[in-house]
Amino acid sequence: MARKSANTIESDEAKDPSIGDRKRKQPSTRASQRAATKSRYFEHNTDESGEEAPEDSSSSVDVESEDDSDDEPEEHSSEEEQRPRKRRTPASTKTSQTAPAAGTKGKELWRQGVSTGLAPGTQVIIKKPKPRAAGSTPYSDDTIHPNTMLFLKDLKANNDREWLKMYDADYRSSLKDWNSFVEALTEKLTEIDDTIPELPLKDVVFRIYRDIRFSKDPTPYKPYFSAAWSRTGRKGPYAAYYVQISPNDSFVGGGYWSPDARALAALRNTIDKNPQRLKDVLMNDQMRAEFLSGSSAKGAVKAFIKTNAETALKTKPKGYDAGHPDIDLLRLRRFTVGTKLTDAEVLDAQVLRRIADLFSALHPFIACLNRISLPDPGEEETDADDDDEDGDEEQEAEDEQNEESETEASDA
Repeated sequence: MARKSANTIESDEAKDPSIGDRKRKQPSTRASQRAATKSRYFEHNTDESGEEAPEDSSSSVDVESEDDSDDEPEEHSSEEEQRPRKRRTPASTKTSQTAPAAGTKGKELWRQGVSTGLAPGTQVIIKKPKPRAAGSTPYSDDTIHPNTMLFLKDLKANNDREWLKMYDADYRSSLKDWNSFVEALTEKLTEIDDTIPELPLKDVVFRIYRDIRFSKDPTPYKPYFSAAWSRTGRKGPYAAYYVQISPNDSFVGGGYWSPDARALAALRNTIDKNPQRLKDVLMNDQMRAEFLSGSSAKGAVKAFIKTNAETALKTKPKGYDAGHPDIDLLRLRRFTVGTKLTDAEVLDAQVLRRIADLFSALHPFIACLNRISLPDPGEEETDADDDDEDGDEEQEAEDEQNEESETEASDA
């Protein structure tokens, strides 16, 4: 049966007006579908007692049809309007939190897997800490700022990569303070020892990163700042000056920490043939006062041996007699001295002068070790001449003694 045209429908409505009224009262098919669909996504109506109210499809349809009265005509509706609409979830709440104090190590909010105690979906915003304020003490090139020591103290208590990332600003400001102090100290040292060149910071300052590949200690950082000066910087075959700062563990020292086989052989050869050359340096007044616990001239050598006894050989070195008078010196495999600095000395305004004075006392010892292990061409010839002069003097003394003996025999 053919459909009626629009004109035919309009003419029928004109003859019988009740047709149009019945049509307007009848709910549209689209409205019924939308009402039925929405009921699956919304909660059932409940009465005041909290029990579910019986469904009333007619009232539900009527509400939907009233809402559709303001919509566009059906023929212009898109497919998206016919899709079921889901209820939106509330937006997540943003909460600002800061990392707990250092006393709760391992439970900071920024650590992975830590329980925050917050509701699911809560976003935590952790602000990156800023460096400590300088306070009433300004930063200076010739001093160590208290914030630098505080950072090293915190690093020792929180020695892991995640913590250092969070407090990178403190690390950068402390490293800058240390580097500026090292530059000022280098200028002083070059005046004391003219064999020390002005090298870039990277050749003098040690990094705080530890090599833990073959270590039982898993901590990734050194809890101190340190630097070493020699003719080739912190690395090389020469004896060096050394400075380290850390809360309750700061000191100044120098010498050969781990000499290679050639340098060690040269030192033992000198101790075997001319031990007084090293002993005279150890018995120096400044050396004994600053680095050998104020020992006497006779006890200076024993104090030096005790300082380096940790790595010494248990037996005699190969090629030397166990009954050698200086066998304890020959057993040494490390030739270093050092003295501790208190935190008060490190933070004192005169710390640069204090360390420079220690370097002055250390200079003869460093120079002696370098002349023995790696002598310059001119120094080697001078030492040989000195040995020849010593030999000539001994020969002259022996000749005079022989002459006196012959004279006494002839008189008899």
